[in-house]
Amino acid sequence: MAAATSTIEERAAEVVEEFELFDDWMGRYEHLIEQGKGLPALPDDYRTEAYQVRGCQSQVWVAAEPTDSGTIRFLADSDALITRGLAALLVRVLDDQPPEAVASSNLAFLDQIGMNEHLSPTRKNGLDAMVRRMKLYAESLAAV
Repeated sequence: MAAATSTIEERAAEVVEEFELFDDWMGRYEHLIEQGKGLPALPDDYRTEAYQVRGCQSQVWVAAEPTDSGTIRFLADSDALITRGLAALLVRVLDDQPPEAVASSNLAFLDQIGMNEHLSPTRKNGLDAMVRRMKLYAESLAAV
C-alpha cells in the first residue's frame, strides 16, 4: 500500500510508470494478476449481497469504512483473477484518501494504462461498476 501522504494522482502516476515497463499486453495482464494476488483477504463479513457489485460478470465485493483520520478505507475482492487485479489497482490508488478526493477523482490512469481499451466489454462494465461503487461510498462519507 502506498504511503498515506501520497495523493491519488501520485499513486496513479506510479501505476502508469509500472505498466509502461511492459511491452506487450501479456506482460500487463500478468502484472495485473500479480496486483490482485497482493490484495489482502476480504473478511467474510463483507462477502454478502450488500457489498456485491452489480454489473460484473464475476463476483466482486467492495466495502468502505471511514478512518479516525478522516480518510476512507477500501476493501475489495473478486473470484476472478483479472477482476481482482483491477480491484487491487483501485484500492491501491483510492485507499486511505479523503472522501472528497475519491468522489472527485477522474481516474484517467485507467485509460493511460490501456485498461479501458483492452478489457472485454463485460470486464469494462465491471470496472466501471467498481469505480461507481467506490465513488458512491466516498460521496456518502463526504456528505456526513
